[in-house]
Amino acid sequence: MAMTDKQHTYSHDDDSVVVIIGSGAGGGTLANELAQQGIDVVVLEAGKLHTRSDFLADEWASFAQLAWLDKRTTSGSFRLAQDFPNLPAWIVKSVGGTTVHWAGASLRFQPHEFQALTAYGAVADANLLDWPLSYADLAPYYDNAERRMGVTRTHDNKGLPGNNNFKVMHAGAEKLGYSCNTGHMAINSENRNGRAACQQRGFCFQGCKVGAKWSTLYTELPEAIATGHMELRAESHVARIEHDDTGRVTAVVYFDAEGNEQRQKARLVAVAGNSIETPRLLLNSASSRFPDGLANGSGQVGRNYMRHMTGSVYATFDEPVHMYRGTTMAGIISDESRHDPSRGFVGGYEMETLALGLPFMAAFLDPGAWGSRFTGALDQYDHMAGMWLVGEDMPRDTNRITLSDAAKDQYGLPVANVHYDDHPNDVAMREHGYRQGSELYRAVGARDIYEVPPYPSTHNLGTCRMSERAEDGVCNAYGQSHEIANLFISDGSQFTTSAAENPTLTIVSLAIRQAEHIGQLMREGAV
Repeated sequence: MAMTDKQHTYSHDDDSVVVIIGSGAGGGTLANELAQQGIDVVVLEAGKLHTRSDFLADEWASFAQLAWLDKRTTSGSFRLAQDFPNLPAWIVKSVGGTTVHWAGASLRFQPHEFQALTAYGAVADANLLDWPLSYADLAPYYDNAERRMGVTRTHDNKGLPGNNNFKVMHAGAEKLGYSCNTGHMAINSENRNGRAACQQRGFCFQGCKVGAKWSTLYTELPEAIATGHMELRAESHVARIEHDDTGRVTAVVYFDAEGNEQRQKARLVAVAGNSIETPRLLLNSASSRFPDGLANGSGQVGRNYMRHMTGSVYATFDEPVHMYRGTTMAGIISDESRHDPSRGFVGGYEMETLALGLPFMAAFLDPGAWGSRFTGALDQYDHMAGMWLVGEDMPRDTNRITLSDAAKDQYGLPVANVHYDDHPNDVAMREHGYRQGSELYRAVGARDIYEVPPYPSTHNLGTCRMSERAEDGVCNAYGQSHEIANLFISDGSQFTTSAAENPTLTIVSLAIRQAEHIGQLMREGAV
């Protein structure tokens, strides 16, 4: 069923529906899971509906089409506050959310990462906490998610072919004693579920025109609409969530495509707006009963913002590489993702191939730089190989999303301020990653090596974290807020810690588990 086909619609006064805010990995998956149970769902998505035929194989044009470019403010000592003060994090404002833009890497968290406080011990200036669920609790849902997403190298799905960028990394990995393969990717290596196999076009970040890469845009959301139990409302920017005298949420107020204020009644509300917009919405929904924001009795809404330790290493070679040909993320080394404090930090990191197009390479290689070294890198672009480092960063009470004192958005709502300072653990891990990445490329004859600072495009996590005790977080192991029984968190905001791995597979797995739980609660009349 196409997204533009006529879908069942619900009255604004229908208080039997579940309202889901956001249509990405968490919201889109949750919507389909609930609709398949026969539960009526309204999905409110701030962005427009773009179809695969709309996607642009042009980095800057695509960025303008898909990115969340609403105003934000920034504070803290992290470099992005200087380089990109209005774009601390690049997320997508479009139906399908960041599943339109993601590279497809689908990695399970490791068992010890669910028990970070126990495994690492207390870390100074970090707010570590064990998750209220274990790897064993999530394992069957990981299985389910991998099957539905078609993750390569799982469940008999073949791996993707390796491009030149991968071959350079693989050769270097062998020299360093690392193991390297083309990864667990939610990209069809063969025709599957009515979607084509990957054509290796190289524009994964700009939206997959062939539909080989899993995205809720053309998997979960159309399937949900086909049940007759889900309505998708694009260009619906949520302003606040309302509640009754008992503190139960009752409605979601939003601005429609024409800028008119609408109110959708709800039996239950699930927030999946990404880890910046989700806490912003809860804080903007403050009332006399909840003066500090919804679900914020603990004061933890917006706190413990994590964006992963990131950085990149690029190297040039005598022979052409053409790293931009083939999948954007074409290979992975997981050897450093272990917990081994002898390296000078807790937790670990992944090394993943990455290729930026020339326009983005020029913008992000070393923002603000010019001169012979910078232009020399661009001159050698065809001869360049690259990798992205992604590792566990520390949750901190002081790294947080708050409402801006001064800046307002186009609807007059306070915008999110993103405050972040690197933890010393992140700095030590990044330096280790730079050394290992540089050593890998040096081992296969690199000419010049470039250690590149973090990009605005990142994994936003935390800010409404799961916790066993209500005073330590915002929601329980099912994403249900501790304070409000019919209010759920359904995105990466609920992560207690960040782990080393890309988060999407875990977000999807948690959404499947959450939907099962919500269905049970609704049948019991508990919500």
